[in-house]
Amino acid sequence: MKLYIETLGCPKNFNDSEGLAGIWEKAGGSVTADLSQADVIVVNTCGFINDAKRESIDRIFDMIRFREETYGPGSQKPILAVSGCLSQRYAGELFDEMPEVDLFMGVNDYERFPEIISSFSGRTTYMSSCPDRFREFSARKLEQSCTETLRIAEGCNNHCAYCVIPQIRGAYRSRPMESILAEAGSMAKAGVKEIMLIAQDVTEYGRDLYGRLCLPELLQKLCRVEGIRWIRLMYCYEDKISDELIDMIKNEDKICNYIDIPLQHVSDNVLASMRRRSTSASIRDTIKRLRNAIPDIHIRTTFITGFPGETEEDFEELADFVDSCRFERLGVFAYSREEGTPAGDMENQIDEEVKQARAESIMRMQVDISREINEAKIGKVLDVFVEGIDEDGAYVGRTEYDAPEIDGSVIFRDPNGDADLQAGDFVKVAIEDAFDYDLTGTLVREV
Repeated sequence: MKLYIETLGCPKNFNDSEGLAGIWEKAGGSVTADLSQADVIVVNTCGFINDAKRESIDRIFDMIRFREETYGPGSQKPILAVSGCLSQRYAGELFDEMPEVDLFMGVNDYERFPEIISSFSGRTTYMSSCPDRFREFSARKLEQSCTETLRIAEGCNNHCAYCVIPQIRGAYRSRPMESILAEAGSMAKAGVKEIMLIAQDVTEYGRDLYGRLCLPELLQKLCRVEGIRWIRLMYCYEDKISDELIDMIKNEDKICNYIDIPLQHVSDNVLASMRRRSTSASIRDTIKRLRNAIPDIHIRTTFITGFPGETEEDFEELADFVDSCRFERLGVFAYSREEGTPAGDMENQIDEEVKQARAESIMRMQVDISREINEAKIGKVLDVFVEGIDEDGAYVGRTEYDAPEIDGSVIFRDPNGDADLQAGDFVKVAIEDAFDYDLTGTLVREV
C-alpha cells in the first residue's frame, strides 16, 4: 500500500512524519509524493494556536474534497487519517464533526499505524497516553535532504499559561545521549550536513534522565560526529542559557552562531502572567552575555502581543525593547486564546483588533531592523550552504545565520557559469545587495 503524508506545523511535526514514513516502509509499505496514487492519506496537523488549527482543518477538508471529486460512488477510496496535535487535542469533536474522515490518531500512535491500517474495518480513533520515557521511532525515513532535524526530547514541563503543549505532548522526556549520537552518525553517513536540534525546550535536556542539564555535554559530543558541518540550536529557553552553553557555541566551529530563544515578552507584568521564568532583567542580561561572547551571534526570537492584561505601557516597553535590542530574526504572534489553558480563563482579554495592530506595529519596526542588519553584510564574503537553484537559474543557499524554511536566503550566481554546485555544498559568496530578509551576491572562486 502507498502512503501519502501531508504535514503542517513546526519542525517537530515534520520529524514525526519522517518517523511515520520510516515505520510504514519498515512494515512493507511505500511512501508516495503523488496524492493520486495513495491508498492511505495522513494529514499530520498542528493545534497550537487558532491560525494553525484553521490551516489544519482547511487541509483536512481539501483532502475530503479530493476523495469526493476523484473517486465515484462505489469505488475504493483511500483511507483518510488525521494525526498530530489537533487530532490529539480534539479527537472526539473532530470525529463527530468530520464523518468523512476514517481515522483520528494521536501523537503517540505512529508505531502502531501499520497495524491499525492492516486491521482497519471502519471509522475509529486511536489515542494512546503519553509514555513515561522518550519513545524512539523504530525507523525514520529521511527526506533525502542535507539538512535534518534531530529530536533530543519530547514533552514539556514549563506550563506557560497560554500553551497546550504539555497537555498534548506530556511531561518532558529526554532522549538517551547514545541514541542521539547514533542517529547523528547515521544522518552523516546518509549525506546530512546540517542538523537542527529540536525539542519543546532543548535547554532542559538531560535533567530528567541524568539529574542535570546536559545540553553543553551533548553538543560537545555531537561536534565530534564526522560529516556534520553545522549544528543549529532551536527552542532554547532564556533562563537555562548558561555561560557553559555560551562558551560551547563560541568555541565549537560546528555550532552555528545562531540561537532561537522564544522570549514571548519583556514586561515583568506580562511575563509573570504568562508564568514564564524569565524576567526583564534576566532577558537583557542573557542577550548581553551572548553578544559580548559571540559578536556575530544572530538571535531569533518570538513575541506575543495582546496577552490578557497587557497594558499600553507593557506594549510600549516591548516595542522599545525591540527597537533598542535589534534582534537579527524576529516573529510576532497576536495572542491566541486557547481553551483549557490558564490564560484562556483570565479576565482582561484584549480586543482582537488591538492584538493584531500591536503585532503589526512590531513587525513594521522589525522589517526596517532586518533590512539594516542585512545591508551591513554588503561587501562581506560569507560561507553559504547551497540548497538548490531557483526558477531564474540562480543558486539559492543559506548562511549559518538562517534556519531553513524560517529565515532568509542568499541568492547568488556563478560568474563563469560552470560551477555545477549541488545541494549540500558549502561555498563562499560575496554579498552585493540586501533586502528585508534575503541577500544576493556572487560566487567567490577559490584561488
